Amino acid sequence: MSDSKKRKSTTTPATYAIVIAVALLAGFGTVYWLSTPSDNRWDAPDGAGSAAEPTPGGAGSKGAGSLKGLNSGAMTAFVVRSVPLDLPDFAFEGPGGRKQTSADLKGKVVLLNIWATWCVPCREEMPQLNALQSELGGDTFEVVAINIDKSGAEKAKKFLAETGASDLKPYYDPTGKLFAKLKAVGMPTTLLLDPEGKEMGRLVGPANWAAPEAKALIQAAIGASERSAK
Repeated sequence: MSDSKKRKSTTTPATYAIVIAVALLAGFGTVYWLSTPSDNRWDAPDGAGSAAEPTPGGAGSKGAGSLKGLNSGAMTAFVVRSVPLDLPDFAFEGPGGRKQTSADLKGKVVLLNIWATWCVPCREEMPQLNALQSELGGDTFEVVAINIDKSGAEKAKKFLAETGASDLKPYYDPTGKLFAKLKAVGMPTTLLLDPEGKEMGRLVGPANWAAPEAKALIQAAIGASERSAK
């Protein structure tokens, strides 16, 4: 084996973490996303130590329930949590600047998307999230796209209008703390939450949320929540 191949084989998650940190220090706005499935393994929220390791790429594990095997195609990078994970409490603002917390999201399946106006992949992804909300949104499911810009709500509203996201309610985190609190490692980051507010899985980077695989994933999560409520 050549020296170059040996050097490649010794790359570790810690090495990538250092690169990410350096990039963030150089300028947060320059880091849009890190979308390989292996990246998702490193961002487990608080309490993940008690759960089995998530399984990317279409292979679920015991405890994954009805989402098992649905992370394929357009959802290949979606990591199914083998056990739904507790998330830390967090706060944000809703339409009209109304103060909300993570407790307000409970009671339905939520696709929580963290985005920013300077994120190019977010601009490409927003119409797809809007299409998903338009088709499946209601009492049992909602796309909650939270903007983390510090430049004010008006800029985010303009972004939603420009991308045709008329079915998405405007949500904001003007403090910018949500990104770190949910241990996101790239932009956009999207979490799928069950009606108890627990993380069923996440996807780092952009995805085609209007694809059939995305709809199947969400419908399975809705179906599971409806069955557990009976």
